[in-house]
Amino acid sequence: MSQHSKTQAAAQGGGGRRGTMGGPVPVTLATAQTGSLGVYLDAIGTVTPLYTDAITAQVTGVITAVHYREGQYVRKGDPLIDIDARQYEAQLAQAQGILERDQNLLAQAQMDLERYKVAWQKNAIPRQTLEDQEKIVLQDQGTVKNDQGVVQYDQVQVGYCHIVSPISGRVGLRLVDPGNLVTANSSTTLVVVTQTQPITVIFTIGEDNLPEVLKHSKGNALQVQVYDRTQENLLSTGKLTTIDNQIDTTSGTVKLRAEFDNRNGTLFANQFVNARLLVNTLNNQTLIPSSAVQHNGSTDFVYLIADNKANMRKVKVGISDKGNTAVQGIQPGDVVADSSFEKLQNGSQVTPSKVKLPSASNPAESDAP
Repeated sequence: MSQHSKTQAAAQGGGGRRGTMGGPVPVTLATAQTGSLGVYLDAIGTVTPLYTDAITAQVTGVITAVHYREGQYVRKGDPLIDIDARQYEAQLAQAQGILERDQNLLAQAQMDLERYKVAWQKNAIPRQTLEDQEKIVLQDQGTVKNDQGVVQYDQVQVGYCHIVSPISGRVGLRLVDPGNLVTANSSTTLVVVTQTQPITVIFTIGEDNLPEVLKHSKGNALQVQVYDRTQENLLSTGKLTTIDNQIDTTSGTVKLRAEFDNRNGTLFANQFVNARLLVNTLNNQTLIPSSAVQHNGSTDFVYLIADNKANMRKVKVGISDKGNTAVQGIQPGDVVADSSFEKLQNGSQVTPSKVKLPSASNPAESDAP
């Protein structure tokens, strides 16, 4: 038989790409289920602490002690750094001495005033003497108030010598050592404390998605998931807390902030993450594996399996998430093919495979319904 005759015989025998001469096609089966599916917005985000404090010196002096360890978690009020406070303590003692002296002068002036009042009532002194003494008491009261202000100021200066953490958080690398001289109000940072629990993620969404987010966020704290750079590992789950008050006109996006308790410490300041904002949840959806849906141009279809026969069925595809897709056109409980698409055609005999077979897609146009 000539080569041309062989080719014609093969075509008449239905060999083609999907010939059925080899018997039933083994396929992996999947059953349509009723379930819920989340509507998500994906975005790129950055881990941003609620508070980051770069502490500088407010007095001039020599550092006498560094109390923290690098990377240590500190609580609000924990000691961090001590600066030599002796000169400020001496100034405070001097101010306290002046205050004590002036308080006693005030007390003496007040006693004299009481005596003058009694003497004036008996016409023993002129009224001018009484009035002069009243003004002396007022002057001494002003002096005492001034002295109290000086004492309070010196107490603050002494307090500045003992730096404590203003927030609870994690300290960074040590930037100064005992013996270093620091200057008041300089730009030199002594220690950085970053709040890590809770922590936030700032991400952006398109302005077209904003109305839907605003609609579903009223009275609800929308869930936000963050994944690592590969989008494979879930790092943490939190809630949306803030939507920025204006849209960036250059990019057409708006910033959102989500908060996470971060108790396991998986989120790190300035870390790049992939954020997923759960905008809505669709219930009572018919779900099948996304790999079971086949596409041909604008047409979506599945192979419905009944009586060990594959029947092509058009479906309307909805949203997809975590390997499942919501579809319309089949019913919960229907069985569909999830593999061997390169061998299937409408009416093919199939046999369920006992092992998971690899899925394939992109069928030939001639197979589309």
